Amino acid sequence: MANFVEATSSQQFEDLLSKAGKFLTVVHFQAAWAPQCSQMNDVMGELAKENKHAMFVKLEAEAVPEVSEKYEIASVPTFLFFKGGQKIDRLDGAHAPELTNKVQRLSVSSGGLGGPGTEPPKDDLNERLKRLINAAPCMLFMKGSPQEPRCGFSRQIVALFKDHAIQFSSFDILSDEEVRGGLKTFSNWPTYPQVYVNGELVGGLDIVKELAESGELENTCPKAVTLEHRLKSTINRCPVMLFMKGNKEQAKCGFSRQILEIMNSAGVEYSTFDILEDEEVRQGLKTYSNWPTYPQLYVKGELIGGLDIVKELKESGDLSSVLRGEC
Repeated sequence: MANFVEATSSQQFEDLLSKAGKFLTVVHFQAAWAPQCSQMNDVMGELAKENKHAMFVKLEAEAVPEVSEKYEIASVPTFLFFKGGQKIDRLDGAHAPELTNKVQRLSVSSGGLGGPGTEPPKDDLNERLKRLINAAPCMLFMKGSPQEPRCGFSRQIVALFKDHAIQFSSFDILSDEEVRGGLKTFSNWPTYPQVYVNGELVGGLDIVKELAESGELENTCPKAVTLEHRLKSTINRCPVMLFMKGNKEQAKCGFSRQILEIMNSAGVEYSTFDILEDEEVRQGLKTYSNWPTYPQLYVKGELIGGLDIVKELKESGDLSSVLRGEC
């Protein structure tokens, strides 16, 4: 897609901004290890199809640190909006409806669709509401944002979601009067906030409170993926998992190189995880496993140890049976 590209260097990033000129450029600062970034790239792709005169750019935040530092990118995903080479807006977090709303608003103000002064064709309101409601598995329509709620009811529902580790996206109804008024009729629910799960209305604050008190909130709404859950899933991705610096094709430290040689000689299939590409896993696994160094070897979800342990197992002749889970 010509208007959805990846920038891999500072110079390429600057060139793309320059080429876009007065038209809107949306830049997604992402990370390969973050699943929410992958989801937002899908959203970016759809927006690029709908906004042919805007430029959509994805950029690996850690790979181009000088750009990330310049624009104070502290987390991913983060979206910056540019016109004429100047930053005009910002969105932090994986909020698909807010991203869509900003793109639509900023594209119109720049005359990005069909030239200056040209209004984009109006979508049927019900179709637009359906897209917003289904923009994420759990959608919260509120006043303000989760970071800055602008009414007490919205503040309470955000706090409940955070207390119960609910994963959700939000839409600020104060930013769009058409959605604010239309959704009341569409859902036959006269007040805000409103919560939708998988496109179906759950209700407002009182309903969410009742679900929380009955213990049903976690079963109704999707839970955020905790670091512990992510570590468990990664450890169990393959029966034999090696966490190292680098990968099978290229070790990036002497200890990792040595353990690869031993593993390759054992004749057992295994997978690797490059801790240099994911700082959250790199630090979190040390605490989770109570093992302060790398590499770390796991078999069927259980920690075997590091290089010294693997060397001892090889010398004793037990390595192959341990890797096969026979010991």
